[in-house]
Amino acid sequence: MNIDAQALDHGLTACDPLTLGLEPGGWVTIDFTGYTGDSGALSAKSAGWLSRLPCPSIALVAEPNQAKAFDLIVESHDELARLETALRPNPIASTVLIQALRIIEQIDVQAGLVVESLAYATLQQGEEFRRWLAGISRPSASSDRDGPPIQVSQRDGEQDIVLNRPEARNEIDVAMRDALFEAFSRAALDPDLTRIRVSGAGDSFSVGGALRDFGQIDSAAAAHLIRSERLPARMLADHGQRYHFHLHGACVGAGIEMAAFAGRVTAEPNTFFRLPEVSMGLIAGAGGCVSITKRIGRQKAAWMMITGARVTAKTALGWGLIDAIT
Repeated sequence: MNIDAQALDHGLTACDPLTLGLEPGGWVTIDFTGYTGDSGALSAKSAGWLSRLPCPSIALVAEPNQAKAFDLIVESHDELARLETALRPNPIASTVLIQALRIIEQIDVQAGLVVESLAYATLQQGEEFRRWLAGISRPSASSDRDGPPIQVSQRDGEQDIVLNRPEARNEIDVAMRDALFEAFSRAALDPDLTRIRVSGAGDSFSVGGALRDFGQIDSAAAAHLIRSERLPARMLADHGQRYHFHLHGACVGAGIEMAAFAGRVTAEPNTFFRLPEVSMGLIAGAGGCVSITKRIGRQKAAWMMITGARVTAKTALGWGLIDAIT
């Protein structure tokens, strides 16, 4: 649904959003093109109304900082068309993401992780995820893996953790997830550790979750409990300031979701970032709805997650997703 900003300014917010006759799986675009009033003031005045929308809100506005109450912001009709193309195939995942991000922006980090996991669990039972799952081939685990999934070394109050599955581009399977959780948990219990550096072996830091593990647990409720008890991000959320993640190559999904909790994140010039989960009928589920929102804001986080676009190291630096290119 497209609405002119003038209508918003002339009392539309006095009506409950549910009276607009919104189509299921849609979105509301507010067009500020030609609007001569104060866009920032109108956005702020409309914040409560926008938060009650049961779907994503998009502002088409020339000055993004004048539309902070909206879920998504675009500056041109071409950008709007690109965003709508991304929203159309997975409207349920997109809407659940937006609703979760609205809440997460207002609460503490650990509570945000619970909201993220519950939203993720909801989508695990959805048609969009089942459709994606039916269309993928499940690669088997490599049989030539030697050594532990991560390597840990420590000296003089400093620790190095290296993701050690270079042949699989450090995909995060159950074994690596559990190994990271254990390493981060031990680090949390050691007050003498002043710096923990995390990096990845091979050509990429991490391509994210192992595809063969998706959909393996039939019960979304059980999967939520596992995330509550074994999610590495839970340890990073409270102790991230001691961490330095150094990234390179592909940094996809859980790779950047975990890293974004760190007090310092550096990346090599060839690093790129992607959050493809909405295209899978899901949302970021390794902590990214919290960590990435805290770093770059709700609107940019939503744009990354819904479009699944590749973000370069240079752009990531400008946004604050990383702290330096080295």
